[in-house]
Amino acid sequence: MNDQTNPIFGQNRLKLGIFGLNGRGSAQTLVPEAYRPSWANALEASKMADGAGYEAIVAYARYKGFVPGNTKHPTGVVFDPFTLSAAIGQATRYSAIFPTTHAPTMHPIVAAKQCATIDAITGGRLALNIVAGWNKPELEMFGAPLKEHTERYQHLAEWLAILKRLWTEEDEFDFKGKFYNIEKGMSMPKPVQKPYPPIMNAGGSEIGRRFACEQADICFVLFNAERPEAWQQQISDYKRYALEEFGRKVQVWAFAPVVQRDTQAEAERYVEYYAVENADTESVDRFVAQQEVSSKGASPEVMHSLRRNFAAGGGGALIVGSADSIVDRLHSLSDAGLDGLLMTFVNFKDGIARFNRDVLPILETRGLRAQFKPQHSNAAG
Repeated sequence: MNDQTNPIFGQNRLKLGIFGLNGRGSAQTLVPEAYRPSWANALEASKMADGAGYEAIVAYARYKGFVPGNTKHPTGVVFDPFTLSAAIGQATRYSAIFPTTHAPTMHPIVAAKQCATIDAITGGRLALNIVAGWNKPELEMFGAPLKEHTERYQHLAEWLAILKRLWTEEDEFDFKGKFYNIEKGMSMPKPVQKPYPPIMNAGGSEIGRRFACEQADICFVLFNAERPEAWQQQISDYKRYALEEFGRKVQVWAFAPVVQRDTQAEAERYVEYYAVENADTESVDRFVAQQEVSSKGASPEVMHSLRRNFAAGGGGALIVGSADSIVDRLHSLSDAGLDGLLMTFVNFKDGIARFNRDVLPILETRGLRAQFKPQHSNAAG
């Protein structure tokens, strides 16, 4: 991988990124100040992150919202991750630009071409987040019914194998597999990064973890506990597995909604305001209905916690508090071995502004990040 152009291979002990600004982010809330996807909003938030030296700007892939039949529901109002990433890439100077794709929704020949184009636009700052596919109604819209779990990863492995060949092989090649048949495949130009851009993948199951450790440069995890010792175990399991099974060193990144206020009490009160009192109940109800836990089998306390966590942004690692307490949490995650954190906010511009003003200087003081000095553009043109 080209560590001269892509900041995810930089020296900061704790790397940072933002996730989901091509849609509403992850908070399921109806508060008036909540982020709304628009080109102007996405551009401004991206520039704020890029100008502060964040390593990653990640756009997710979604083609259908969570609420059946409601085409205007905010969960389905999402800009295309590739075209938006190309535009953000041209307008930024440092951050890695991550579009996301689900294997069943995009042919690897198309993905190879689009990724190489974005890598050229950014001067070698593309990274690709790949997903096996999980949203059944969305996949059915593509005529690609949700596969059994193991078969999803077989599909993704075949998809990625083709993609890497398209990125690296100069001659045409034929491919006959279980999911794709390609005759005289080729893709030009090649990516700027050699042998190809870095890959991110989230694998929660054992099959998913194996795929991520074997194929990805960044293993994206959701924490399953609140205790630092559990974080350390989960992170070390990934890194050890990748090294022992495949002889590979991987980064481990996680995802967290961040709520920052002047005091812990103010921050917790704001979570109650946006995630309970003003939750998007249509979206939350749909999420809860899809879970194995039902209102008949769980206590009211468990159901309240489940609904609140999803409305707050999900992810298992909600980070709430003052600047000092947020830094303490981030320091604990870094001490546990975490390499990077993708953040979301109820309002990206407000959240990034608070974080840059109050949290980043403390992270620098503690040695988790170096003071960022804006560099010359890595974008071509």
